[in-house]
Order: sequence, then C-alpha cells, then structure tokens
Amino acid sequence: MVLPLSYRRPAYVSSSRNSIESEKSGRVESITSNSSCPYGIPDALSFDRIISGGTCPPVSTREFMDFLRYIEYDAENLQFYLWFKDYCKRFDELPESERKLAPEWTAEDALAERTMSEKEKLPKKIGGSAAAVLKGTDFDPNTKGGIAEGAPNPFNTPPRTPSATDRDSMVPSTVGYSEDGTTLRGTNNHNKRTEAAFEEAGTLQPFTVQPFREEISRIIATYIADGGSRLLNLSAKEKAVLLKALSVTTHPSAFRDVIATVEWTLRHQAHPNFIRWTICNGNKPRQAFARFLGVAGIVGGLVYAIVITLSSANRGWRALAFLGFFIGVATLFAAWKGMCVVLHGMHHRHLRPWELFGDESDGYSDYDMKKGSFDSLGSSNSYEDEPWVAKYEKRNLIRKVFDREVWIQEPALRQIQDTIFVQALLTAFVSGAITTAIFLAVSAAVQNIL
Repeated sequence: MVLPLSYRRPAYVSSSRNSIESEKSGRVESITSNSSCPYGIPDALSFDRIISGGTCPPVSTREFMDFLRYIEYDAENLQFYLWFKDYCKRFDELPESERKLAPEWTAEDALAERTMSEKEKLPKKIGGSAAAVLKGTDFDPNTKGGIAEGAPNPFNTPPRTPSATDRDSMVPSTVGYSEDGTTLRGTNNHNKRTEAAFEEAGTLQPFTVQPFREEISRIIATYIADGGSRLLNLSAKEKAVLLKALSVTTHPSAFRDVIATVEWTLRHQAHPNFIRWTICNGNKPRQAFARFLGVAGIVGGLVYAIVITLSSANRGWRALAFLGFFIGVATLFAAWKGMCVVLHGMHHRHLRPWELFGDESDGYSDYDMKKGSFDSLGSSNSYEDEPWVAKYEKRNLIRKVFDREVWIQEPALRQIQDTIFVQALLTAFVSGAITTAIFLAVSAAVQNIL
C-alpha cells in the first residue's frame, strides 16, 4: 500500500479524539496534546513528522516499523494506524452517493452501545413458567437477537459466487496482498472468522452493499477477531463496541475508540522508545566492547595513579593519570547511553542485523512496496524464519563488533548525540580532575612523611 505523505485528519476523527483522555502513568494526558513531544523529544523528531515522512534515516517510518517488529514485537499498532489513515483518505474520495450508504457512527451511538453492553452483562432471571410461555417465540431468552439457535439469519446477505469473468478481471491491488504477493488468499477463512466475531459480539451480520465492506471484513479477521494474524490488544468492551459499529456501517468513525487507543500507545509508548533506541549508534556487541574499554581506561588510570603515587616521580608524571580517568569515564558514560564515541566521531552507526543481509539493489524509494510489514493485510509479524536471523547468529563476535557502518542522515538525531557526547566529556573532565587531585594530595602527603 502506498501511504500518503500528507494527510488531513477528518473532522469526525479529530473532534472525537480531542475529548478522549488517558490516565495511564498516573496522570491524565490528552493524546492530541499541543505538545507533540512530551518526553523531551525535539519537534523535528515528533511522531507526526516521522509518520508524514519528514525525517531522514535512521528515524524514518521504515526504521520505526522495523523497531516495532524486531525489537518491540508490536508492529500491528503502526500497521493498523497507517491503514486507517489511508482508509479515511480513500473514504473521503468516494462519491456522495456511496458515502451515504455508510452513515457516520456518532459519539452518542458509541456511548449508547457501551451502556447497552454493560447492561447485557447483568444477570437476567426469568421464571420457569414465563420461559415456558415464551419458548419458540421471538422473546425466547434462549435465542440471539430474536433468532432461534441454529436458524438461518434472515438479515445475512450471502456472498456472491464470482463468475469466470469476475475471476479473470481481478486486478492485483496492494490492499489485500499477502506477503507472498498473492491476492485475496484465504478469503473463505477470513469470512468465517469475521462472521464468528460478529456472532460472538451478538450482532447481526452486516449488509454487503456498503463501500469497502470486503476490506473491513479482512481488517476484522486480521486485527480484531480471535485468531487474527495481527491481533490488536483491545479490551472485551472495545472489541464488542467496535464490532457493533462495523455491523452497522463502514464509516471510519466506527473505529473512533479503537484508533484512539492505538494512537495513544504509538505516541506515548512506542515513539519515545523508538527515539531512545535510535540514539544507540552501535549494536550490542559494540556497546559491550565500549563498556569494557571504559572500565579498562578507569582501571588503568587507577593503577597508574597508585604506582606513581608510591614512587618518587615528580607531579607532572602523576598528573598523567587524568588522561586514563578522562578517556575511561567518557567512554563508559557514552556506552551507558548506547553510544560508541568512535562511531560518533564520524557520525556513523552500525547497520541493524536485518539491514546487513538485505538486497543492495532494492532502492529506498520502493521499500514500502516491497517490505511485507507495510502490507496492511499481510500475514503475521513473526520473523524467526527470515534468512537474516540464521546468518546473523553464525556471525562471529569480532565481526559483529566491527560490523558495517552507514552515515546518520537525520540532523536532529546527530544533535542529540552531540549533546550526549558533550555530557560525557564534561562528566569525564570533572570526575577525572577530582580523582587526580585526590591522588596528587595523597602523593604530597606521602612525600612529606617520607
């Protein structure tokens, strides 16, 4: 699916989300706060800027998706969010006659449905004599929605069997692609899963004349229904209300509550974690190696200071211990933040394991079309069977420490790393100067005693 670089948020989505607030992390915080970066992240690396394509690698939408898939194991939220943005755009472009077939699901409808679902959870007691009288009627408590158990649903529109002409005229589309490049594979399976989800929610099967009904069915089977390949983490209430709304309409406003939950998670959890992860310019073996060098520098400085203090060398030689402390503390502080000072000096970063073994002929411009994780209706996000996993495990430790490097293109990220590097230098200078002064004082005392 080709995602739009710019998108105007529909009024029926933004107006509802402005009133939705979350009490996570012990504070009430609107997901559409004026401050796009409440965690000290610069506006140049804000969530909206990344999603709109306004950032450079390694802070682009591509790396954000890779981070969620390979590090956070939570790519379905971003996949669903990108699909929803594109779906709103395509729905707004429909002719007025088609849009009228799918009425808007208002906030009042959602509130009424939530209230109804709460009432349905209350136990209902019907006397034996009353149940006997109502048995077999539309008011039988043992029926669902007035339809007897096992009876055919009179409101269900059966799917039309495609003719040979229809099958020959199918045009491949990025919407509905599976990761192996086929279209509409497993249609019967996803239809059954969608029907089961509607039945479990206690709603009638929807009409098929509404626009994008087939696509909505596939979205339900992929992200909402039990057993979906990219199941969203939704509460039972959110799921029930969503299925009720989708049984009535395919209007984007039906996703009002769910998209608010997904966007809150992306903005306030996934996005800050992603920025912290991109600050690390080296892989884990390189970070461990940098920590080792930092500790070695500090230990070397201590050993030199102790030896030179107990010797008769002059103060100039004793002050050289400062270099060991300075280099060791600066290297260790930067490694603690996930940075290698050597890589930072060149503004380089290591390639990620999944980037090392990619096809170099694949251009970045068509990455979104070739990458399976950007297919909104693809298979699961499991990657254990991808070729790079086995290849990277066979790579020896020394080669991992000195893996291939690329230049960091995003200026805002380089500025953050520069700030951390300056902090490391200041910390190293202060701690090294204090430690060296202590050893010089001890050395002077020892010389006086002798």
